[in-house]
Amino acid sequence: MKAAFCTLGCRVNQYETEAMTELFIKNGYQIVNFDDFADVYVINTCTVTSIGDKKSRQMIRKSKKTNKDSIIVVAGCYAQVSPDEVAKIEGVDVVIGTKDKGKIIELIEEYKKNKKQIKHIENIMSVRKFEDLEIEEYQDRNRAFLKIQDGCDRFCSYCLIPYARGPVRSKEPEKIYKEVQRLSKNGFKEVILSGIHVASYGKDLKDVTLVDIIEGISKIDGIERIRIGSIDPLFFTEDAVNRISKVEKLCHHFHISLQSGCDDTLKRMNRHYTSYEYKEIIDRLRNTFDDLAITTDVIVGFPGETDDEFNKSYEFIKDIQFSKIHVFKYSKREGTKAADLKDEVDPKIKEKRSKRLLCLDKELENNFIKKHIGKKMDVLFENKKNEYFEGYTKNYIRVKAKSKEELGGLIKDVLINGVCDEAVAIGEIL
Repeated sequence: MKAAFCTLGCRVNQYETEAMTELFIKNGYQIVNFDDFADVYVINTCTVTSIGDKKSRQMIRKSKKTNKDSIIVVAGCYAQVSPDEVAKIEGVDVVIGTKDKGKIIELIEEYKKNKKQIKHIENIMSVRKFEDLEIEEYQDRNRAFLKIQDGCDRFCSYCLIPYARGPVRSKEPEKIYKEVQRLSKNGFKEVILSGIHVASYGKDLKDVTLVDIIEGISKIDGIERIRIGSIDPLFFTEDAVNRISKVEKLCHHFHISLQSGCDDTLKRMNRHYTSYEYKEIIDRLRNTFDDLAITTDVIVGFPGETDDEFNKSYEFIKDIQFSKIHVFKYSKREGTKAADLKDEVDPKIKEKRSKRLLCLDKELENNFIKKHIGKKMDVLFENKKNEYFEGYTKNYIRVKAKSKEELGGLIKDVLINGVCDEAVAIGEIL
């Protein structure tokens, strides 16, 4: 039997797909590419934007065309918030929400036996325990995504994710450390701490925080890098910054979502900070960490965003000097507070604002890389493309370098010599 996976969305989804993949392998399945002929196709969906929903539907239909007799499993956030809509898509056999992905094999077996569509959707808002989906051996990766937290209670006005993922749940510290030790034994050098709202880690546990976990992982031999996934700016209190600054293995790269640089827009978004507070946090970090990379997410065209609000946001972003900006055009999500807001922004204006920010992103990203020309940096290499090996520095600069030696999974000293068109640094192995 052959199985194929398609993962849409965030690092948490990537982790959960890896865990499900391992379950299939243990049950005798051969894993093939999603474009190939398979007996089972699993689409792990995203519902952050309407585009995510659309892509999910496209992948469902694509898999059925590849093999009309295959079993189609749709899992994840889109399945959780719109199970009836997903179930109506032609060819869907099994629908699993964001809970019980570990039961995927038995649900498929149940479908094989009864040949009746299965909808396995739990009331996610009542779930209080973290679901352990552990991975013993990652497939084709040199950096390990590690899911340590699930759920979110921030309820930003535009976001469906709290309804898709439920309340905050955290993985027990000892289970985290055991998984990291296993990753280290398997040769992984870097772990990326991921969650739906990873800054909330420990809120549901006693006397443990994300800072404690970072400090604990740093003591595990073999792991040379600890990277934090996307994180709330309010995590970076003076105490937290002081403590994590002492962790030598911590990567000097933080992805800190901004969403807007205008206070009026932030208020309508129900973000929990002002632009002034955000800048204070960035200044605190830059005064503490050398060669720091700050990347971010920004939404354009949020309801009521005037030209003046966008221009304030644009100037704020330019002033912060991010090393990378991920730009999203606002997508209306039914069931959120923002869906009821008036003054929707014209799609053409959204597109114009998006393009303007993307131009700024390209400029800022190249400027950040150019600052490192002539510097010696550690690069964790991942794969080879054509004649170049590619990898990442601790502050998340993508680097490519030539080598006759196999570099996958190795950390090497590299001299940064330049930058090419696709915002990748050119390096020389030392």
